[in-house]
Amino acid sequence: MSRLLLAVALAGMVALVAYALARRRPGVEPVVERHHVPTGVERSDFGRPDADWLVVVFTSATCDTCAATWEVARQLESPAVAVQEVEAKRDAALHDRYGIDAVPTTIVVDAEGGVVRSFLGPVSATHLWAAVAEARTPGSVPPGCGAGHEDDPSPADPKD
Repeated sequence: MSRLLLAVALAGMVALVAYALARRRPGVEPVVERHHVPTGVERSDFGRPDADWLVVVFTSATCDTCAATWEVARQLESPAVAVQEVEAKRDAALHDRYGIDAVPTTIVVDAEGGVVRSFLGPVSATHLWAAVAEARTPGSVPPGCGAGHEDDPSPADPKD
């Protein structure tokens, strides 16, 4: 009989805690924001449409993270890789055309205009260089390089 009373008391306590928690957060649901990243671009919208690869960094002049991301990306400029900054006020038409609603947004684009890799927010040199190297030569980046750890070894220079 004491076990039954203990079980009833425990169930009552669980119900009371559940009721209190439900009243504390009525109707609150998780907020999940998703930002738009284009899946393709018209290469003629950007400089050097004849380059094999294009790295575009959508930025805003008031965004410090954007400036740092642009500094990382601009180092990739080479005969095979065009790099372009698209600033929100100066290039508002391109931000609108491609539905950019968060900066920095960085995309790696192939010769046909297909977005092969994208980054929302800041991107490290390791990750961006690895993305470009892997896009240019699939399988060239060893597993683990540029896969989410800042201390990963840097991949081969994609300017080659």
